[in-house]
Amino acid sequence: MTAPTSLSDALEEYEFLDADDRYRLLIDLGRALEPMPDPLKTDATLVRGCSAAVWVYPTRLDDGRLHFLADSNAAITKGIIALVLLTVQDRAPAEIAAADIEGALAPFDLRNQLSSNRTQGIPNMIALIRATADRYGAEG
Repeated sequence: MTAPTSLSDALEEYEFLDADDRYRLLIDLGRALEPMPDPLKTDATLVRGCSAAVWVYPTRLDDGRLHFLADSNAAITKGIIALVLLTVQDRAPAEIAAADIEGALAPFDLRNQLSSNRTQGIPNMIALIRATADRYGAEG
């Protein structure tokens, strides 16, 4: 199975799957994430409030868009990260700050599909990404 490369493709596939296959799709999405070098997995890049360890590291592309490296020590959580990144990856800071990330993820109904432990850190991850976009946007 090849992991979808857009949020709409992921949702289209996700809607046709049963619960077990949805887990597999999330795991595949996580496996398809760009590798995050271990030296970037520090206390400074750790997302607080997640039951699993989650790291997010922003980089700024030459044209000002933001590119995020992210990882987790839990396969399902890593897949959730991949879904979040599909909504913001390689976009301008102002676009990320204005994006309705929660709305984009709503059709996946993650809160009802997964345990609360798996989803409790999503708001913190989104808040960190927005704060990063705000910070880079303010820098111009």
